[in-house]
Amino acid sequence: MSSPHLHPMLNVAVKAARAAGAIINRAALDVEAVRVSQKQVNDFVTEVDHASERAIIDTLLEAYPGHGFLAEESGQTRGNKDSDFIWIIDPLDGTTNFIHGFPVYCVSIALAVRGKIEQAVIYDPTRNDLFTASKGRGAFLNDRRIRVSKRTRLQECLISTGFPFRKGDNFPLYLQMMGEVMQRTAGLRRPGAAALDLAYVAAGFSDGFFETGLQPWDVAAGSLLVTEAGGLVGNFTGEADFLHQKECVAGAPRVYGQLVSLLSKYSKFASAGEKAAVRQKLAQPQAGQAVDEAADDARAAAEQGREAAAPAAEPTEPPRADDAPF
Repeated sequence: MSSPHLHPMLNVAVKAARAAGAIINRAALDVEAVRVSQKQVNDFVTEVDHASERAIIDTLLEAYPGHGFLAEESGQTRGNKDSDFIWIIDPLDGTTNFIHGFPVYCVSIALAVRGKIEQAVIYDPTRNDLFTASKGRGAFLNDRRIRVSKRTRLQECLISTGFPFRKGDNFPLYLQMMGEVMQRTAGLRRPGAAALDLAYVAAGFSDGFFETGLQPWDVAAGSLLVTEAGGLVGNFTGEADFLHQKECVAGAPRVYGQLVSLLSKYSKFASAGEKAAVRQKLAQPQAGQAVDEAADDARAAAEQGREAAAPAAEPTEPPRADDAPF
């Protein structure tokens, strides 16, 4: 059903998201039967992703045949790629969760008008949670206005992130980033669906979010939800033009500022000096580990030397009869 309170284009996007959600929910009843293929290491796609994406694009094209699309599975192959109106679609964000029956995944749809995100829908079919936003009109969860968290002290905040999983990802760097955040916050979470992570920041369920390696369809809708809920979104150096930069940080304004101060040195846009300092810090634990291993080897060798030099123990004489206690 359409809502008279929503922008007309957002109403159509909601219809498309619910159609996709119905496909996902039906498939979830027998997830073992879903055909799965692998795009690359740890990056999966299912027939449900494709069916969901077709349903979304068909619904949007019926209403707006002149619009273009940027979709995770089909790219820009449908619609008018030169249009000022581009729908950015992730038909099933959290596919790995879905194929394991782990109920954290969603449909994400955003509309960019001349490069600026103006409409956003994130739909969680497992909970029937519908997050919506129109530029300048606020953000909503199931027709209830939402706002980012009021927490201001980072040590009281719950932060969400995503772990690197692609071949070539810099795992030591990400572990160092996570270590810095974990030591300064109340907790770090990795639900596994970036779009839903951003929706949760908008709703105040978590206080901030950061991740690298993200594509526009992962963050487009969620970024509008966050800003319309009073938060900030940008790259790790705090610049707002982040959509195609594969790094994202979001949060309530004061939390966002503190996260940027922690993460900016890890940005691809960090200064040469900052990058050098990060590389040096990464090398230090390895050097420390080598020293510890050398010390362990030295202690083991010394112990072996002491055992070899020690005289043989004197044989113990059996007790005499008159030594018996009774």
